[in-house]
Amino acid sequence: MPDISSRYSRRLKRGLALLLTGLALDASAQDIASIDWTLAETLSALGAPPAAVAQVGDYHSWVGKPHLPEGTSDLGLRTQPNLEQLAQHPPERILISPMFASLAPRLERVAPVETLALYTPDDDTWTRMLALTRDLGGLVGRPQAAETLIASTATRLEELRNRLPRDPSPLLVVQFMDERHVRVFGGNGLFQVAMDRLGLENAWQETTNYWGFSLVGVEALLEQEARLVVIEPYPIGVEERLANSALWQHHPSVREGSVITLPPVWSFGALPSLRRFAELLVDALAEAPET
Repeated sequence: MPDISSRYSRRLKRGLALLLTGLALDASAQDIASIDWTLAETLSALGAPPAAVAQVGDYHSWVGKPHLPEGTSDLGLRTQPNLEQLAQHPPERILISPMFASLAPRLERVAPVETLALYTPDDDTWTRMLALTRDLGGLVGRPQAAETLIASTATRLEELRNRLPRDPSPLLVVQFMDERHVRVFGGNGLFQVAMDRLGLENAWQETTNYWGFSLVGVEALLEQEARLVVIEPYPIGVEERLANSALWQHHPSVREGSVITLPPVWSFGALPSLRRFAELLVDALAEAPET
């Protein structure tokens, strides 16, 4: 049987942590575990952060904001969550995305599992973000918080659009996998949605996968007349090696010193990551306009 006193104590500690961070814990919010970071960030933005999340430390490194409150249980690896820990304090529901569908049979031994998808090949990503936000708002009894998040995100994107310098160059948004290969973000992805809402042109028009990126060699970037936007983190040692790479240094944006480097943004995220990327990008463009 679940340890009721332990569960109550854990929930009380989380409630105190949420109050200290300025978030209100909705009385109808369920005790939820999330394997998926996109679902976790959205629940956090709704004021109903999950009680347990996989790889909490890595969440903060890759997703950044919104922060998970202190007291959030770490479930271990997203691909291999700690089932023993889950069984000791079983949540009311476990949330996953289709990426982790293979875990469902094992997780269902602990608690009901619900799968929520965002990135799909046939749907408009912005529309899916809105639907996911509303689905999660309904799940935790915070439908109005979902509508508020949607409205505030749209308003913020419009404000950011009005801050952009006139006639910015097309952009090429990349993230390094190693010193010779990058993800280039295009159609169907979070960064494309942000650029569309901001009125920015994405130079990458090639076919992308479900998550909106193409995996290419660095040499493919040389064919693009665009300003480079690099999303951190760099793999260990790559930034240093790029400084001595004739191939990388040959790109016009690198030669001109116009490369924009942004801190980590969860490229598979939803509205919170969309807003974070848009704010970081517009700040960078406004601070370092092209000459």
